[in-house]
Amino acid sequence: MPDAALYPRFVEPRLAEALEDSPAVLIHGPRQCGKTTLARTSEVSRGYPYVSFDDDALRAAAAEDPAGFVAGLPEQVVLDEVQRAPAIFGAMKLAIDRRRTPGRFPLTGSSQVLLLPALADSLAGRLETLRLHPLAQCELERRPPDFLDALFGGGFTFEQRERLGKGLAELIVAGGYPAALTRPPGRRRANWYRDYLDALVQRDVRDLARIGKLDALPRLLALAAARTAQLFNVSDLAAPFQLSRPTIRDYVTLLERVFLLERLPPWHTNRLSRLVKTPKLHVADTGLAAALLGADTAALVANRSLRGQLLETFVFQELRRQANWHEAPTAFFHFRDKDGVEVDLVLDRGAGTIAGVEVKASGTVTASDFRGLRKLAGAAGARFAGGVVLYDGETSVSFGDGLHAVPVSRLWAKPPREDVSARRAEVPPVELDPPAAEGLRRERQR
Repeated sequence: MPDAALYPRFVEPRLAEALEDSPAVLIHGPRQCGKTTLARTSEVSRGYPYVSFDDDALRAAAAEDPAGFVAGLPEQVVLDEVQRAPAIFGAMKLAIDRRRTPGRFPLTGSSQVLLLPALADSLAGRLETLRLHPLAQCELERRPPDFLDALFGGGFTFEQRERLGKGLAELIVAGGYPAALTRPPGRRRANWYRDYLDALVQRDVRDLARIGKLDALPRLLALAAARTAQLFNVSDLAAPFQLSRPTIRDYVTLLERVFLLERLPPWHTNRLSRLVKTPKLHVADTGLAAALLGADTAALVANRSLRGQLLETFVFQELRRQANWHEAPTAFFHFRDKDGVEVDLVLDRGAGTIAGVEVKASGTVTASDFRGLRKLAGAAGARFAGGVVLYDGETSVSFGDGLHAVPVSRLWAKPPREDVSARRAEVPPVELDPPAAEGLRRERQR
């Protein structure tokens, strides 16, 4: 049965490094994504005593006498859900300053704790943070990925693999929450996601903000799920509610703070002046989005438009999860100009390089699918490392100029080890225009 403890978390080495030299390390991310399991089973913190501030008595004691509470803690201790006990941050600062021992306080938080002024002021310079997401596909496969290295290093070679088809829809609907994956697909798993959202709204959201219409938040999140991977439009989100646009904007920010929504900013450059500057909105997990929309595998197979939206979000979240433990820091954007030319994902490694990822739900690729990537390449100039169109097909093939069509399963599955040279003469199941044919010719000559 899937469980966070049964699957590798590829961010764990980063946590071990942080605990070796930082007095406090915060693992933050959504509830039920595996933060507590990671904190308690890490190579460094395994066996530490454990305190959870979901316990009403412990939370009350910490609020009443934070200095005494921290003084009574073991020398090294895991503190779970610290956003619920912000009063202890000042006392933790004093404890760390008296004895600056690495790895004293592994912390977990289910909201963006760094936005709390008490934490920002108290633990600045004493705290390292790590983001934990629900399980990535490569973690479920127990296979470290190399997609980002291939993307930035031009490492996509000609290969063929089986098309996912219906299996891709199943992965999208399943999502990545460990507890949800223990449920059978269908109604039972969807019920877990809906119950999860109700509990989150009643507990964490209520703690963060005293709002009068808590029942609006699940409805707003469902509306956002229907618009995932689209440009963020407050008016569209506010239309079904008797609430002002500023209120809806505040609610979206609140859902971001508990890691349920994410705004993807636009990429921009001085070389192009007619760029759309509106962010895109993404739901943080496609399993949750599918449950909110009442969409099962069959619904996604039948509804191409919805499948395309959720696939784009699925790819974005998979790449975000992989980038989380990669050595090279990676920022994510989208690219769109006022003529509608776009790239779904732009990955930026700072002053070094950028790469683009376009997502397509169908099983064929043509030269027109690379229009946005070619425009991005022109705008980025020498910084452009390469780009891919991820599609539900069978063949990885070059389209020239550092551009490739790549099956979406390549995100988490490395190229097969067997020699594929014997199959290179086969006609790939994609429509090859002249640039693609030239790329394939080059691959065959290698």
